[in-house]
Amino acid sequence: MQNEQNTITNVPVLTLDSDAVLETAQSKADLIWHEIQNAYRTKKILTGMLGGIEKTENGSLIAIVYYKDFRTVIPITEMMINLVQDESHDYGDISLRQNKVLNNMLGCEIDFIVKGLDAQSRSVVASRKEAMLKKRQSFYLDRNASGNSKIYEDRIVQARVVAVAEKVVRAEIFGVETSILARDLSFDWLGDARERFHVGEHILVRILSVTAESLDKITVKADVKSVEGNTSKENMRKCKIQGKMPELWRISTKGPYLSGFPPGSMPLLIPAMIAERWERRMKFPLS
Repeated sequence: MQNEQNTITNVPVLTLDSDAVLETAQSKADLIWHEIQNAYRTKKILTGMLGGIEKTENGSLIAIVYYKDFRTVIPITEMMINLVQDESHDYGDISLRQNKVLNNMLGCEIDFIVKGLDAQSRSVVASRKEAMLKKRQSFYLDRNASGNSKIYEDRIVQARVVAVAEKVVRAEIFGVETSILARDLSFDWLGDARERFHVGEHILVRILSVTAESLDKITVKADVKSVEGNTSKENMRKCKIQGKMPELWRISTKGPYLSGFPPGSMPLLIPAMIAERWERRMKFPLS
């Protein structure tokens, strides 16, 4: 009886258009599993989405990555999360710190290489570390005929956003993670990076410097604002002379913010001569 059901399932679906072939959920799953098997044999790098964090029975953390609906398990030791643990970097329990880092990365793209398969349960075990090291070798250490690597200073490349905080964006650039501070994200005032950048998206960055000594010792510095360009002058042209008084709506440690201007045209009144002019016109001093 079971063999008859399998035979019926494997028969192509008869569609209204006799020349068309309709894929069932089972046939799609079989095709993806075949793709994973090929990647396992050839050590090909696959890309999935970090979808969850779990703990095993012995208390070890594992990352759950989904590759086209297939659940892939990556042990925390293979996630390339290198946290320093010594007297000068004592920030609490290492497992809690790893858990926090993974939580901030949920939804990001993850490269991995399949390390093991179970055909019966169709479960997959993989390594992000091996995939990142393979990319590092290809993009930072291997040289072309001219003696240059694929990643070099002043080149514009695409990067993945793997984590976002208020004042910093964590990006992965071909196997190397780097932090981009708020001052390097935009020429305009950026109060919260989470309003513009989101985990899982791709951004263009300019490589400011690269230091590649070995697979384990590669550092990259990059910025976003030089790619987008300075829009301050263009925004200033939008300002028009009017007889209206803008209202003071917030004061920061760097100076007052004024409303009534186009976004990005005048986020802060820092120069003393400008602040003095507004102080004379306003009903109360800025100090």
